[in-house]
Amino acid sequence: MSSLSPAASALRPLTCVVADDNEMNRLALAHYVGITAGLTLAGSFPDGVSCLNYFRAGGQADLLFLDIAMPELTGLELVRLLPQPAPEVVLVTTHRDYALDAFELHVAGYLVKPLDYARFSQTVDRLRTRHEARRPAPAPASPRGGYAELFGEGNALFLKINKSLTRINFDEVLYLEALSTYSVLVTLKQKHIVYATLKTFEERLPFAHFVRVHRSYMVNTRYITSVEDNHLQLPGGHEVPVAKSYQDDFYRRLRGL
Repeated sequence: MSSLSPAASALRPLTCVVADDNEMNRLALAHYVGITAGLTLAGSFPDGVSCLNYFRAGGQADLLFLDIAMPELTGLELVRLLPQPAPEVVLVTTHRDYALDAFELHVAGYLVKPLDYARFSQTVDRLRTRHEARRPAPAPASPRGGYAELFGEGNALFLKINKSLTRINFDEVLYLEALSTYSVLVTLKQKHIVYATLKTFEERLPFAHFVRVHRSYMVNTRYITSVEDNHLQLPGGHEVPVAKSYQDDFYRRLRGL
């Protein structure tokens, strides 16, 4: 595996998943991921069904390199079934006549077999640039070693946001999302980036109605409007997945509300 350049090492690596029923193509894609600075392989699957099960079980990836012509579940069918938030999809196929389908599904890239590393690398560079452009600017480090300032009264807490302590009314927080060593607090009106991990909030947040439902999400149960296919519907069109490992505890707590 190639070593990271100084520029690439400063960026969070992009996690990748490969799904292709052709073993040689699957190995080639995994090899390309392995030799590319800033990419890590999270999973490799020989069919669409096992790949879908990975994401439905709470697995995550930034990029999905996906063959189209697979038995039982084609790549195009898989894209339509991916739970949200879905990875960016790069379709991999021997045929060029799927370009229209790719456009309609808003896929991020389109590679034609036989694969070559130059085209693979160009696609990754383009998606990395787009991915980094969409990431919010990180908040500065907290002087107390990275812990949120969880103090206040009633339903409001003071959190270290940017360079000041900001009073956040947790009655207005829909859910919290993990962002590396940060967390994003999502309300109906805005998002706050806090220098604290989701684990910190899980351990120290003094509100019982905030429940961990995924390795990347905590949700305010008071805002859940419905549960559909292990996805929580929240006001404003927000949707939060419930990972398989959290389902038993979550539904037990939900029944007790």
